[in-house]
This record gives sequence, C-alpha cells and structure tokens, in this order.
Amino acid sequence: IYLFILFYFFETETVAAEVRKQISGQYSGSPQLLKNLNIVGNISHHTTVNCIRSYTEDWAIVIRKYHKLGTGFNPNTLDKQKERQKGLPKQVFESDEAPDGNNYQDDQDDLKRRSMSIDDTPRGSWACSIFDLKNSLPDALLPNLLDRTPNEEIDRQNDDQRKSNRHKELFALHPSPDEEEPIERLSVPDIPKEHFGQRLLVKCLSLKFEIEIEPIFASLALYDVKEKKKISENFYFDLNSEQMKGLLRPHVPPAAITTLARSAIFSITYPSQDVFLVIKLEKVLQQGDIGECAEPYMIFKEADATKNKEKLEKLKSQADQFCQRLGKYRMPFAWTAIHLMNIVSSAGSLERDSTEVEISTGERKGSWSERRNSSIVGRRSLERTTSGDDACNLTSFRPATLTVTNFFKQEGDRLSDEDLYKFLADMRRPSSVLRRLRPITAQLKIDISPAPENPHYCLTPELLQVKLYPDSRVRPTREILEFPAKDVYVPNTTYRNLLYIYPQSLNFANRQGSARNITVKVQFMYGEDPSNAMPVIFGKSSCSEFSKEAYTAVVYHNRSPDFHEEIKVKLPATLTDHHHLLFTFYHVSCQQKQNTPLETPVGYTWIPMLQNGRLKTGQFCLPVSLEKPPQAYSVLSPEVPLPGMKWVDNHKGVFNVEVVAVSSIHTQDPYLDKFFALVNALDEHLFPVRIGDMRIMENNLENELKSSISALNSSQLEPVVRFLHLLLDKLILLVIRPPVIAGQIVNLGQASFEAMASIINRLHKNLEGNHDQHGRNSLLASYIHYVFRLPNTYPNSSSPGPGGLGGSVHYATMARSAVRPASLNLNRSRSLSNSNPDISGTPTSPDDEVRSIIGSKAMDRSCNRMSSHTETSSFLQTLTGRLPTKKLFHEELALQWVVCSGSVRESALQQAWFFFELMVKSMVHHLYFNDKLEAPRKSRFPERFMDDIAALVSTIASDIVSRFQKDTEMVERLNTSLAFFLNDLLSVMDRGFVFSLIKSCYKQVSSKLYSLPNPSVLVSLRLDFLRIICSHEHYVTLNLPCSLLTPPASPSPSVSSATSQSSGFSTNVQDQKIANMFELSVPFRQQHYLAGLVLTELAVILDPDAEGLFGLHKKVINMVHNLLSSHDSDPRYSDPQIKARVAMLYLPLIGIIMETVPQLYDFTETHNQRGRPICIATDDYESESGSMISQTVAMAIAGTSVPQLTRPGSFLLTSTSGRQHTTFSAESSRSLLICLLWVLKNADETVLQKWFTDLSVLQLNRLLDLLYLCVSCFEYKGKKVFERMNSLTFKKSKDMRAKLEEAILGSIGARQEMVRRSRGQLGTYTIASPPERSPSGSAFGSQENLRWRKDMTHWRQNTEKLDKSRAEIEHEALIDGNLATEANLIILDTLEIVVQTVSVTESKESILGGVLKVLLHSMACNQSAVYLQHCFATQRALVSKFPELLFEEETEQCADLCLRLLRHCSSSIGTIRSHASASLYLLMRQNFEIGNNFARVKMQVTMSLSSLVGTSQNFNEEFLRRSLKTILTYAEEDLELRETTFPDQVQDLVFNLHMILSDTVKMKEHQEDPEMLIDLMYRIAKGYQTSPDLRLTWLQNMAGKHSERSNHAEAAQCLVHSAALVAEYLSMLEDRKYLPVGCVTFQNISSNVLEESAVSDDVVSPDEEGICSGKYFTESGLVGLLEQAAASFSMAGMYEAVNEVYKVLIPIHEANRDAKKLSTIHGKLQEAFSKIVHQDGKRMFGTYFRVGFYGTKFGDLDEQEFVYKEPAITKLAEISHRLEGFYGERFGEDVVEVIKDSNPVDKCKLDPNKAYIQITYVEPYFDTYEMKDRITYFDKNYNLRRFMYCTPFTLDGRAHGELHEQFKRKTILTTSHAFPYIKTRVNVTHKEEIILTPIEVAIEDMQKKTQELAFATHQDPADPKMLQMVLQGSVGTTVNQGPLEVAQVFLSEIPSDPKLFRHHNKLRLCFKDFTKRCEDALRKNKSLIGPDQKEYQRELERNYHRLKEALQPLINRKIPQLYKAVLPVTCHRDSFSRMSLRKMDL
Repeated sequence: IYLFILFYFFETETVAAEVRKQISGQYSGSPQLLKNLNIVGNISHHTTVNCIRSYTEDWAIVIRKYHKLGTGFNPNTLDKQKERQKGLPKQVFESDEAPDGNNYQDDQDDLKRRSMSIDDTPRGSWACSIFDLKNSLPDALLPNLLDRTPNEEIDRQNDDQRKSNRHKELFALHPSPDEEEPIERLSVPDIPKEHFGQRLLVKCLSLKFEIEIEPIFASLALYDVKEKKKISENFYFDLNSEQMKGLLRPHVPPAAITTLARSAIFSITYPSQDVFLVIKLEKVLQQGDIGECAEPYMIFKEADATKNKEKLEKLKSQADQFCQRLGKYRMPFAWTAIHLMNIVSSAGSLERDSTEVEISTGERKGSWSERRNSSIVGRRSLERTTSGDDACNLTSFRPATLTVTNFFKQEGDRLSDEDLYKFLADMRRPSSVLRRLRPITAQLKIDISPAPENPHYCLTPELLQVKLYPDSRVRPTREILEFPAKDVYVPNTTYRNLLYIYPQSLNFANRQGSARNITVKVQFMYGEDPSNAMPVIFGKSSCSEFSKEAYTAVVYHNRSPDFHEEIKVKLPATLTDHHHLLFTFYHVSCQQKQNTPLETPVGYTWIPMLQNGRLKTGQFCLPVSLEKPPQAYSVLSPEVPLPGMKWVDNHKGVFNVEVVAVSSIHTQDPYLDKFFALVNALDEHLFPVRIGDMRIMENNLENELKSSISALNSSQLEPVVRFLHLLLDKLILLVIRPPVIAGQIVNLGQASFEAMASIINRLHKNLEGNHDQHGRNSLLASYIHYVFRLPNTYPNSSSPGPGGLGGSVHYATMARSAVRPASLNLNRSRSLSNSNPDISGTPTSPDDEVRSIIGSKAMDRSCNRMSSHTETSSFLQTLTGRLPTKKLFHEELALQWVVCSGSVRESALQQAWFFFELMVKSMVHHLYFNDKLEAPRKSRFPERFMDDIAALVSTIASDIVSRFQKDTEMVERLNTSLAFFLNDLLSVMDRGFVFSLIKSCYKQVSSKLYSLPNPSVLVSLRLDFLRIICSHEHYVTLNLPCSLLTPPASPSPSVSSATSQSSGFSTNVQDQKIANMFELSVPFRQQHYLAGLVLTELAVILDPDAEGLFGLHKKVINMVHNLLSSHDSDPRYSDPQIKARVAMLYLPLIGIIMETVPQLYDFTETHNQRGRPICIATDDYESESGSMISQTVAMAIAGTSVPQLTRPGSFLLTSTSGRQHTTFSAESSRSLLICLLWVLKNADETVLQKWFTDLSVLQLNRLLDLLYLCVSCFEYKGKKVFERMNSLTFKKSKDMRAKLEEAILGSIGARQEMVRRSRGQLGTYTIASPPERSPSGSAFGSQENLRWRKDMTHWRQNTEKLDKSRAEIEHEALIDGNLATEANLIILDTLEIVVQTVSVTESKESILGGVLKVLLHSMACNQSAVYLQHCFATQRALVSKFPELLFEEETEQCADLCLRLLRHCSSSIGTIRSHASASLYLLMRQNFEIGNNFARVKMQVTMSLSSLVGTSQNFNEEFLRRSLKTILTYAEEDLELRETTFPDQVQDLVFNLHMILSDTVKMKEHQEDPEMLIDLMYRIAKGYQTSPDLRLTWLQNMAGKHSERSNHAEAAQCLVHSAALVAEYLSMLEDRKYLPVGCVTFQNISSNVLEESAVSDDVVSPDEEGICSGKYFTESGLVGLLEQAAASFSMAGMYEAVNEVYKVLIPIHEANRDAKKLSTIHGKLQEAFSKIVHQDGKRMFGTYFRVGFYGTKFGDLDEQEFVYKEPAITKLAEISHRLEGFYGERFGEDVVEVIKDSNPVDKCKLDPNKAYIQITYVEPYFDTYEMKDRITYFDKNYNLRRFMYCTPFTLDGRAHGELHEQFKRKTILTTSHAFPYIKTRVNVTHKEEIILTPIEVAIEDMQKKTQELAFATHQDPADPKMLQMVLQGSVGTTVNQGPLEVAQVFLSEIPSDPKLFRHHNKLRLCFKDFTKRCEDALRKNKSLIGPDQKEYQRELERNYHRLKEALQPLINRKIPQLYKAVLPVTCHRDSFSRMSLRKMDL
C-alpha cells in the first residue's frame, strides 16, 4: 500500500520572524504574509517577495508509508538490534559456569575434608567406594522415561517442547555482515536550515578597575589573524554599576531589554589556532589624549584608596562634568585579546558523545541535525577542518572562567584593524612588545563554554526571539552573527537583511579651519529631508533597540583619525533609489568655552543604496563636501562633481568606509540579479526592464533571457548556493510554464534543463565533502526532498487535494530542533485489489494470508479537517498574471533528457540521480494533486511518457554496459541512480512495466557479459543494481509469495486450488511442483521474479567454475543475508504462517548452499576432532547428476528465455572432477549458513519433508554435512573467549575523519572508495586495488582463502571502543549463547524432519548414520542446557526407533555417544545431568533388550570414562557420582526388567565406573604433583590389566603426560609397553612369523616389559566382541607405537635403545617389502650411531635421589621410600627445594620439614603433626661381576635397579670423628622396576647395609686418591691444571697431614686383632701404590710445565721426598703372620726379602 503524505509547515509573524520557519516556536496569528512592508513597485521588491515566498512556502514531502521496512533500513544494520535483543533469556552454558581459578582451591578443600587413610589396595577400597556411592544423592528422574510410549507420541511431545519459547527472529541474534554502509540505504537529507558553525557561549560577569570614577563601555568580537578578518559582529555589553550609569542619564534614552545582554553565542565555522577574542573598551569623551586619560587608572591602586581620597574625589567630579556635557560621545580607551584556542585546549577536552560534531562528513554522527549546524563548508576549507586539528574542536571542552587582568591602552594613531592584526600576531610571540608596555590593571571575568543546544531567552542577530518566551524582562542571550573566514555553502532558508558600515579613516590634514576632535554621524535615510532618517541602526548597550543615528568615537586632537566602529543597520525589505547612507562630520569642542557650540559640522558625504537596482556595497573612498548637499543628491554618488559645491582637498577621496551586506534577499551577483530580474519582469509583465545601464524591450527579451540562463555558469558559486532553492524553482517554472513573450510561447525547456545540469555539476565538483555514499550532493538532495514542489500545486481552494477534501492537506509546525517534521499521518484505507501491486491489479480474491500481508496496516482514520489552507490561495492569483499552458514537469523532464545529446547529456548522466529523484517527486505530486493515487496503475501515466521512460532506462543501461571500464566512478553512480529510480517507480507505476524495464537492463548486461574476459566488475554493478531494487519495502509482495507454483495455464490461482494444494501433496503434478519450489526452475523464476534474480545471482557467483567472480562472494552473500534479516524483523511478516510464505521464496537457497559444501570455510578445524565428515569425496560431488543448480540457471545468466526441461541436468557441474575448490572466507560462510538456517526455521515443514523425500541419499548426506558445519559455525564461544578477545581486539580504524580526508585528497569519492573496498573483499581491513587494474580478477580472487583470514573473523563483532565494559561482554555472551541455542535447535528440527522422511520412505536408513554424526557433533560442542535437553530427547527417540543402527552398524558412533553422554553426566548443571543419565540408562537398556547383555555399552562406557578422566581438565567427579547414582536409581525402579540380570549388571558396571572415578579423584587432587599423578595413572592402568583397550588408553595418557614434562625416556617406555601389550594380543589373534612373539621380544629394550604378558587367568580372549577393537590392535597400530617410541628414545638421547626398537620394526617392514620405510629407518639408525660417537663423554641421562616420606599427613605415602629420577645435573638443593616447596604449599610451610641427614629415621621421635621428607643423593651400584658387561656410559645408566649411598658415623653417635673412630655405612637399595621405567619414581623393595670399620674407610679413601692420580696422569690430552690440582692435594705441604696422618694412625703398629691383619696389609699396599703414582705424576708434570713454573715443580718434588721418607718405614713393615714360606727355608728367618710368599687364609 503506498501512501504519500504531504506536510505543510506553516507559521508566520512579521516578515523577519516568519521566515525562520524551521525554528519556529508555536507561532500563533494569521498567516498575513507581507505585513509592514513598504511595497514600492520595482524589481527589487519582486525579488524580495520571491525570496520570502521561497523561505515561507510549505514543503510537500513524499513519504512512503512502509519505506522504513525496506532493507535499506534493515534493523540489523542499525542500532535497533539492541532493541530486538531485549528480554532474551540467559542461556546456561557449562563452560561459563566453571570458573577457571577454582580447581586448585577445590583440591585444597577436598584434601582437608578427606580422611587421611587412603587405602593402599591397588585401587582404593571397593567397599568404601560403594558406601560413598550409596550415600550420594541422585539427580531428578525424568517422568515417564520408562513408559513404553509409541514413537509418534514421543516425537510429538518432543516437537512441542522444542517449538515452545523459541526466539522468533533469528537475525536479531546474528551480527550483520561487516559492510561499510549498505548500498541501498539512502539517508534522508538534512532539513534545509540556517547555518551555524561550532558555537561558543561567552558570559561577561564583571569588569572592575582599580578606581571607579566613570562608566566604561565594552565590546567583544572574534578575529582570525591568519585570514586577517573579523569573523563576528560586535557584541556590546555594559557592566557598569547603577551609580555610574546614572551619570549619563540625560544623554541616554531608557534602555531596551535587548541591549542589556551580558552573554552571547558566537559561531565559528572554521575554528583554528588563529582565532582571538578581542575586547575593546571605550569611555566618555574628555579633554586630553588617551594616554593622559588612562594615567589615573595606571597609577592609583585600589588598596591606597584612603590615602588618595582627595585626588580621587577630584577625578570623580571632573568625570561627572564630562559626562554631563559630552555624555553622548565616546573615546577609545583600552583593549585586550584572548587567544581562544588556548582556553579551549587547556580546559581539556571532555568527551561528550552526544555532540560529537565532525564538520562535513557525509553521514553525520551524534546529534548533528538537532543542532542546526550545517555541515556545509567549501571544498578548499575541508582540508583544514577535517585534518584532525582536535585542539580546535569547540564542542567538547570544559567550561572555563577567565579573569583578564591586563589591558593595553589604545594608541590614538594605531586604531585601525591593520594595527590590531599586528598586535595580535605579536601577542603570540614569547617576547611580545606588548609585554613591555605598562598595562592598565583591571579585572574582567568572563565564562567561556560550549553553547547549549537550545539556550533560553535567546535573541537572533535581528533581535527576534529564537523560541518565543513570554517574559520579556529577563536579560537575554544574544546570538552573534558570524562572518565566516572563508565561503560557506549553504542555501538561504531564512530572511536576513543586514548592513554593516565600517568607517575606517578620514584625512582632514588639508582642510582649512579648525577640525580636530572629529566624530562621524551615520544615518540611513529614505529621503533627503533631515527628518527622513530611519530608526534602523541597532543600538549598542544600555540604550534603545534602534536609533536613527550613530556616532564614531573621537580621537583627541587628531585631524586624520582612524575609526574602529561597526554600525549595524537593518535594511528595509524594499529599497528605492532614494535610500542612502548619510555621513556628517562634526568637530566636538571638549573645553567649555563661552559661545562655542558643542558640535560643529565640518563636512558631508553619502552613499546611495541602490545602483541600477542592485545593492551597493564594498570599499569606498569618498570625497567630502564642505556644505550640505543640494536637492536630489541622493540618487547620485558623491564622486559626481556637482556644480557649485565646495569639497575638501579638491574633491579628492578623503573618507574611507566599507559597507558589507549580509542578506538573503540581495544576491550581490550580477548574473543572478539579471536572471531573476528578467524572470520577474515576465511574471509581472513590466516592460521595458532596466538592468544595469541597459533597457531591455519585450522584443529582445527572449534572447536576453536565454543568454542570462546560459550566463548563470559565470556567477560566483557562493551566491548560487545561497539562492539555490530560488534558482532551481525558477528554472523548473520556466520548463513547466513556458513564458509568453510578445504573444509567442517561448519554449525554454532545453535551456533550463542545460542550466540545471550545469549548476548541479558545478556543485558536485566544488563541494565534494558534501556527498553521501552515492555521490548525491546533500544540498541538492534536501532541495528535492523538502523544497521542490510542482509550481501549480499551491493548495488552491478550487481543488484542495484529493477528492476535494479540505482535510487532505495537513499543516504541521516544526520545532527548531526537529530532525524530521512532526507528521500527521494521512491514512486512508483502500480497496485491497487496487493496492495489491500485482500486475495491473487484476481483481483476484486473495486468500486470508494475502489479506493479512497486505491489508493489516491499512487502518481507517478519519482525517482531521483544517481550514487554514485557504488563506494562501490568493497567492496564486497575485503571482501569476498569466496562466498559460502547463506542462507536466516529469514528462517534460523525461523528454528533454531523452532528446538531449553531447555535453548536456553527459552532464545529465553525471548527476542522473538528481533528475531521477526530481522526476519521481514530480510524478507523486502529480498523482496526489490530481487525485490519481487511487487510480489503477496502468492508467496513471500516458503511453508517451512511459515510452520516454523506457527509452531513457534503456539508453542509460547501455551507457553502463559500454562505459564501465572507462568511467568507473561515474558508471557506479549511474548504476545506483538507475536502480533507485526503478525502485521508486515500483511504488508509483505499473509493476509489470517496471519489471520489463529491469528485464531490459538485465538483457543488456547479460549480452555484454558473454564477451568479457573478466566479468566481475560488471557483475558487481549488476549486484548493486539488483540489491537496490530488492530493497523495496514491498519486495515480498512484488514476488507474489501467495500464488502457488502451478502450471502457468491460469494466470491467477483460484482460492479452491490454493487450499487444496496446501492440504497435502497427492498428485503427480504436484510432485513436479515440489521440485520447482526448490529449484530455480522456469515457473519459480516467472512467479517470483525478483527472488529468482537474487538467487540466480547467488548460484552463479558461488559456482566454483564461475571465472573471476570470486571476489563477489561476500557481496552477493551479504545481499541475501540482508534481505532475509530484513524480512525477519519486518512486523508485517511476524505471523509464522506469513513467514513460511516468505521463506518459500527462498527454498532454492537450500539447494544452492548444498552445492557449495566443498567450498565453505571449515569451521570444524578448530575442534579437536578430525575435520568435518564429508561423507563423499569431491569427485562424487561432481558426478552426482541430480544437481541442485538446474540448467535454467545457466540460461538465466544469459537472460534468455529458458527451454522447458523435464528434469534439470547437471549443466554446471560437468567440469573435471576432483578439482581444487577455493574456500569462502569464514565470514561469508557464516552469513550463508545463517541464511540457510533462517529458511529451514521458517519454511513449511511439510514442504521440506516432501522435498527431502525426493532427494537422493547423496544429496541428503550433503545436507547433513551442511548441518554438521552449522553446528561448528554457531558454536558458543564462551564468556572467557569474549573477555580474551576484548583484550586483543584490533581497533579497526574507522575514523571517519581520516577516511574522509583520504577520499578527498585521494580524489576518489568516498562512495567509490567504499565500493572498491567492498569489492576487494580482502578481509575487512585492506582496500584492494580497484578491480579494473587487476588481470582476470586475480588481485582479489586468490586471497580470499588465505589462512590468516581465519581468525580475523572474530574481531568483527568488536565495536570501535577498545575495552568493552563488563556489561557489554555479558551482553555479547548473552546474544552469542542465544544464537548458538537457536541455531542448534533449528538444526535439530531439520534432523527430525530428515528422520521422519526416513521413517516414511523406509529406504534411506543409510543416512541415519549421518544424522547421528551431526547429533553427536552437536553434543561435543559447547551447548546450552536448553538445547541439550532437546538434543538428548531426540537422541533417545532416535535410538528407540532404530536400535540396531547403533549397536550393529555404527559401532564407532556408539563409542562416541557413550563418551558424550558420560561427559554430560559430569556436567555442573543439574538438568543436563538428568537428561544425560536418562539417555545413558536407556542406551544400556536398549542394548540389553537386543541381546540380554550389554557388553558393548559396558565396554564403551568404561573406555569413555577413562579417556574422559585422562583428558578432561575441569572434570568434576562429584557430579558424575550423582549421575551414576541416578542410573542406579533407574535400574532399581525399572519394574519391567526387575526379574532379569539387568539390574545386577548395571550395578556392577556402575561400581566399576565409580572405582575408576575414585582413582580419578585422587588424580585430580594430585594434579600439581607430577610423580603422584603418574603413580595413580599407573595404578589405574594396572587395574585394567585384564582389559587391554583400557590399559592401552592409560599407558598412552601416561606417555602424553611424560612428554609434556619432557621426560622422553619415560614416554618412550610407556610406548614400548603399549607396543608389547599390542604384540601379546596380536600374536594370539594371528600367527605371523615376522611379528614380535609378545613381550619377550621387547625385553632387550627394557626388562620391565615382561609385566605386559597376557598369561593370567582372567585375560579376555581377543576374539570376544568389543575387545581389542581399537585402532592400535593392528599391525599398523603396532608399527605406529614403535615409531613413536623410537622418536622418544631419540629425544631422550638413548640412541642404543633406538637401535633395539628398530630391531623389532625392521622384520615387519622387510616382510612387507617396504623399501621406503626401511631406508628411513636405516637413515635414522645411522643418525643414532653417529650421535653416540660424537657425544662420547658428553652424555648425561639422569641423577637419582632416595626420597623417604614420614608422617600421617602424607596419607598413601607415609613411610614409603622411593628412588626419584631427576634430569641430569640436578643438585640435591634443587630437588629438596622443589619437594619442600610443593608439600609446603600443600600442607603449610611450617608443617613440612626436610631431614638433613641420611641416618635411619626413628618414627617415634617425630612430631606426629608434621610431615618429614628425607632426601639423599644415590648412585647406581653394580657388583664387580656386572662391571664386565656394563662398559659404556649408556650401559652404566640403563636398566638400573640398585643404588647406593653412604652415611658416615661414629660409635658415640656423632657423624664425624677422629680417623681411628670414623665408621661408614653403605646402604644399597633395590627398586621394584629398572630405570628408566614408565614412571619417574619407583618404590624401593629391598635394602641392605654394609658397615665399614675406620681402617676400611681409610683404605677406600686411599684407593680413591690413587685412582684420581692415575687418571690425571694418563689423561689424553693431558690437562696440566687438573694434574697440578691432584698433585697439590697429595703431596702439597698443607695436606701433607692427609695421607701421612692416615699412615701414621693405621700403619704405625701392627694391629692386635688378627681380623684386621688383612686390612692393615691392604692399606700398606695402597700407600705403596700411592707413592708410585705420585712419582709418575711428578714426572708427567715436569714434562708439561713452562720455565715460569720450575720453582713450583722443585717445591712439589721436595714435598714428595719428605712424604716418601716419612712413609718409608711404615710402608715397609709387613705383618709376618700373613706371609709363610712356600719353599723350604734355607736362609735366616729374618731375611724375608728374597722369599716368595703367599697369603695365609686366616
């Protein structure tokens, strides 16, 4: 329904007031237009009338009733989204529930709660565990879960629950795609209004001098130093006390309230650093020059008032006299200046969001329009105002109060503005001249602040009230008129007519006679009589409002004074030749002498106001006459030498004066003046016309008129803009009403059209900053929208609008700040048939749905009757003396445009939008004023006009096609203009006709596309075109959504057929129809024309074979997204049935998106699972013939008619199969998927089901893939992610200012730049090169799928602000949560439909696996509680319908399902747990019912639990325990199965799970304690000895943990154990010679492996179902494990072990003849062995410590001893620190103690409340026999089971004592497993001690020393330092005590105890060996040293000899008992020497 509403704005007061129409208050009073105007018949009067009429005329604005519902106003792209998101429920997500930091705290609390005796049975105590379980609470049971309800009933219940409380609008939850600005959005132009810059409020508070003797008068004005220009008028204010004012009473009339203002509002359009606020002071004239008069102010101080009392009294009385006598004259006194920007910037910028004003951006931010600020500034100025000179922003600084203390006295000879600028420039310098002057001290206080939006009691520069206020006694605020520093381009909208007169200087040096104190009296005269002075001069301060004369200030005794006055005059609306300015010069006598008059006239001069009918302004240098001017002087200028007059200085110019007009009536431009004058002459029929010096007769008027029209080009731009509205109105008038000249009708259509085109282009070129994104100049757009109206449509009493109803025309007043008129909606209900924009409105009888779509908004409102319109009707008669033929403007315009050619046509094309919009508005007005809005569309416009339009559209389309490569920018503008035009036509013309126009455009584009190598640019243009057309608010209705697709026999479906078809799909014909609904078939595209075009574009561009269209993906997807999101939020379609109709228009979208599956961005990658499960390889995709895109699409590209096919072939998919797809960006994919979900959500389910039934399995699987992808795509990210993102957010620089600047300086329009960016599509951040320069589109084609874009999509949602508040993060998470929930529920709905399809057809079970896959995937993602309960319900229904699916076919899915269910059973949210445990219970039950056993589920659940426990970080066993209890409860309550074994089996399973759980709990406690954690995992794995799969799982969990901690050797061991386990079972399964026999094969790698052998009784046979089914129990699994093991050994540096692993692997590869693998292995072996060689002597494996734990605090660990393996070179202090720190943190630092010694610990002596740790360094220990096998470093550090440490002690308990009492204890520990093992600490199983006596200790020490010497001596290469160190320790003087003392203690006498004989002897031999080694070492050292160490060597040798001598006797004494003769004794007993002896065994 189209409604055009006309607004009339109507208020008038006096001429001046009424013109301020857009800021009117509630004016009352009759609209008398020309009250108090002196109307004198001449041209200027008519111009005035015209101008005033233009400013006061009512606007007729066209508003389309539903326009705001088009996509251009899509709420998703506006802030309305926030509105639509109100009241969303908060979705509960587990990921948000569990805060990060609490895990550890829980552990702490748990530990404190737990009892200390954790049992040491391998897996905790079975009984205690059951007890725990029995006592826990179950969750709520689901009601009726165990009832046998029929599946249909369950489905229905689930469906109802799913469908309740759903969010209606999907798109409200989805952020809109990141478009700069949707191309179809046309901003409503700004209301034409008065221009203001940035506004400052200045309040003058007080002015106080040191002495108060006389009144002082002040004025303020702004000056721009750089421009050397005064930029505001003066503001006069008076701060004198009443007493001072009293002195002047005789001279001053009573003050008008308007002159008492103390606050003023200044406007600054171009704020800069050069603006000063200048304050000038004047005082009453007195005798003496300024210096003398100022002296008292400088010397007297207020403080000394009493001291100088008399002097002051004298001054006061003098002042009093002067005031009495000279009170009406002033003299300059002092001045000062304030540098404005210093104040503003130092006051600090306050961010005020509400008034963020950016000058001249296209789209305004903040509250622009409310401010009346116009944004229009000239092009030159743009660079400055937008260059980010933030210091110059006046709208947001903190208000400041200034106190000015220093004034400079005025110099009499330096009063001119030139001097002022010099002073101001000087002030900015640091060493200002002014600083050196002596100042006048005073205190002036002023407030400066940003002006408020609507100040109260405010007066305009004309002293009118801005908003009416009744109380006229309030002191007002004055608006001060700005004189902008540079041109401002804003059309006049208000009446203003002011004149400013600036007398500058006078030169009376050559004048005879006395003239020294000179003043000038200025008067504005309307005749020559002295009484003809007009009261139009504005008063200054404290005086009357207007006066008849003004005097300049007097400079004492100066014959050629300068003046600095500003005299402001209110010009009469109508001027005549007699109006003039009269200047009279007086000499004022200051001294009071007898007979001297006060003032003596000394000269006269004048300026006539009009010259040839034009206002005379400018700079004048006038001669001055000595006597009064003669009669009739006023029409002549004083330059004319009048006879008989005396002139000063021989008629030379001696008086300089400037006159400036600020007027919205006088154009002050000769060309405009001439044009307006001629047009007026025509109107008034006044001939001849006098223009300038010419008289134009009627006969040559035509030529003059034409030449004046073409001369408009020469006029200045500024006046053209100021009078733009009037100018365009007049040109349009000439088109419509050709004037009658000399009886002939003169056709000026062409001339006017040309003139308009050139003016518009001029504006376009010169005011670039003023364009919106479509290149529409905002001034012109406002003109069309508001001002333009058909000239013959003044509301005329004869035909006041439609139907002769007076009430149809509405008046609305408009408040000053309104953004858009307060409209009175004119709604008239219409008959439905005509308003239906169906083809020519055939009278159909639409069904109810149609009615609800179309008719719902047409409510009947009775019109308000108003009669006030009649009073303007007389206007028409007065204006048009003639009413010749009238043409219809739109028809004339179309005609002129079609026929024009050459440059005119070019300029019209450049600005086509302007003419299009004019034409449309004219058409609407025509229809409205001629009552044709009701007429059927076909008969609204004549054929001729429609032909013109068709011709116009066609030629423009061909321009676009032919020129898009050359004039890209222009063609882009033209393309959008054309599209907007057609969009508008859809509202007023016949739909069929407009569609034919669209079709013709399409044809032209398509035929061109064929010939293009790179079509993307043109396709992009076509997309823009289509998008704009589709943004029509009745897009849906235009697509005829209600007519069902039927064979095209009957043009309109009858009601009956419509209903029958919706009732069910019965016949064959309708089956064909279903396919038609889902494909872009011919019937579909004929029926739903625009939707067909949109979807065709989508299909074509997304097609992977589309050459070079890649860059357009984002664009076309955004178009569809935008349309759907707009429908989604449209209140007209909120009813679900209607929405289903709308969704029908988009059914083919499902198919199109299914085609793109391979190209969509893979959202699943971010998941830990394998990528998306595409069920079919790409090749299959290609070959699949029942493709979604039918041949018709291909034809559609060509725009040709489509051949009817019986079945669409796979036309577009015949390319080579298996090609590489380019991937879409994440953002595009996400947009596409949300569109898909919208269609699935809103489409009619029965239709969808019917279609699914028709799809092949392949296609259904593809649909499921798509849903799988959707699950990942819309997964909830979680609050934490939002917080993290928040801290990372890139700030996208969307700084509009910067962009604008770039657009201006870079000389491309902002719109253009935007289009290019949206094309380039490179992420959201880069501006791609313009496509026309890139060959074949590659510049942007290839980059779309760069990987780095993947993460960029996340930044999109971040708004500009860098840090979001908590609330914003909360809100984002809320929205994201709701989106995730809704998206998944839609997916669930669709899955249900698919399952129903299967139930119906019973032939497609194969796709159930896919359904399950999607379900499971959605369970694995982050989901809300709401979704999960529906999901579990669906899953239960699915399993109950197809039980064999899970348990027989999709076994892997069964495992998955168990894992998912268990995971949710441990959820922290109760409802999720309830549903998950119900599902798990039913799963077991169903498995049991199939085969009286649920082994599969049992095993899967057990395995799932272990992997869950091993991997999940935040796993809470408490919750899982509750779920287990719930399952038990179900089993107990299940009456049906009570008699079977089922409840017992469930109980066993649950207890077993609980067991694992308890261990897990401990694991969680020890999360921070790596050793304990591994121990527990080890224990759990051990518990699974009987179930190989699980043991394997845990071994792998352990390997993972070790790798994390870089314990590679242990990780390798875990893998070797895994491999051994697999080998055991493989050898049972299959007998292959090359496979390892079992663990035995691995024992070379590690002796521990044998524990994996499967020999116990309870070993499961691997053949049993569900056992060893994992992927590792295969040959390749084994190979994989071994390869990993080899890699880990290599990382651990144990290369020998690598070799052993490969020994097992090589036979397998050899058997498989796998040469490639073998070569790799040998390569690795070579590497390993070469490393052994290179690293010889540098290898380090580990350091070992014995750690003992004592104290009940340790629980399990109390009194346990372990050997810990630590990384190589770990110091004792390090491990001690680590353990002490760890346990200290756990139990409290004061509780933990480290025992410092290694002595055995006596438990009784320990404090029971403490925890003790004993740590000792141990070394590997080998028996002598072992040493022969352990040769290399590796041998000595691998497979270690025995360790040793020593403890020194003495018998009396001290650790150390004298040599002879020093004993030593050696402790040898044996561990349960050999190191390295699968854990880093191993229990000590056996301990033996050896005690050494003191002599044995000595022997050990000496042996060690000797070994050191030997090593140092024989080291190669020799190391002199080392050698000298050892030598020093052996023979050095200081340590001589060492060896010597030992010998003296033990060898000095033979021991009495025979047991010690052997020790004594052994020690003696040690010493012998020792001395020998010392000698060798000395000899070696001698050979190594240099000459500098000779002395040192000698010293060592001396020491050695001393030692040797001392030892000699001790060494040589042998124990006789040990030696007895072997041979018979032949010599003396004593001579032992030569006997050969043997030891005696004692």
